[in-house]
Amino acid sequence: MCLGIPGQIISMEPNELGMTHGKVNFGGIIKDICLAYTPEAQVGDYVIVHVGFSISIIDAEEAEQTLHYLRELDQIE
Repeated sequence: MCLGIPGQIISMEPNELGMTHGKVNFGGIIKDICLAYTPEAQVGDYVIVHVGFSISIIDAEEAEQTLHYLRELDQIE
């Protein structure tokens, strides 16, 4: 089983290898992510990220719902 976390793309640019990388916002935490597996993604889109790679694009409502559930899990300690 893998764990994919939704995040919103806030910037994109090609890297030295010609693959697209971008800054992705995970509820306030910004990470540099490889976007090569989702070439149709654009700034503002939400993507599911696994081990530093975006693996699919999801709609904003689904992303926000997932982030909400993850925040709730943090409250259950």
